Amino acid sequence: MTLKVDETEQGDWTVLRIRGELDLVSSPVVRQSVHEAVAEGQHDVVLDLSDVFFCDSSGVGVLIASRRLMKSCGGRLRLILPARGAEDGSHVNKVLGALGVRRLFDVYPDTVSAIDEACEPLTA
Repeated sequence: MTLKVDETEQGDWTVLRIRGELDLVSSPVVRQSVHEAVAEGQHDVVLDLSDVFFCDSSGVGVLIASRRLMKSCGGRLRLILPARGAEDGSHVNKVLGALGVRRLFDVYPDTVSAIDEACEPLTA
């Protein structure tokens, strides 16, 4: 399956919905999408990973690089994992946890929560 990235604007947030496998071949697409959002002046980005069913170290590398980019420009990066994400319900969450980097990200169960300033992220 190929990776697909759909972009929408929701208030001040750019939401990038990612579907498919996040791996060595497809991760540059996500990296480019985040870079394009920043180049267009959008510094609050949500990566919706609900429909990512596989993530390897290249995908994790892109997530970490995206976090670094957003911090360097004074922006924010939030991740959406499936509702059971905090309970190891998704492959991406398991990979992030196994590598010890899950705590680096603000993770939310859905888009509504991710763009709501009053909502707290899920615990790692």
